[in-house]
Amino acid sequence: MKKPKDEMRKEYKRSDFTKLERGKFYVEAREGTSVALLEPDIAKAFPTSKAVNEALHGLLSIAEQASRITSLSTGRRVKRGGAAR
Repeated sequence: MKKPKDEMRKEYKRSDFTKLERGKFYVEAREGTSVALLEPDIAKAFPTSKAVNEALHGLLSIAEQASRITSLSTGRRVKRGGAAR
């Protein structure tokens, strides 16, 4: 087994790692919370976890409503009454 080199890869810059914090999401990960990395434009639109969660809850609600509407509109029509037509 090779021993890792004590130097960074060329594509990394030390300035990229100035704000890193070891174990930053340890508690959340332990509780079963998922951690996702957002692209910069998305992070700008949703700057907090609360904002992301609210948007995703809204999206789930819309998806559930659309699913119910679709299943109702494709269902077979039930015959009512006793007289034959």
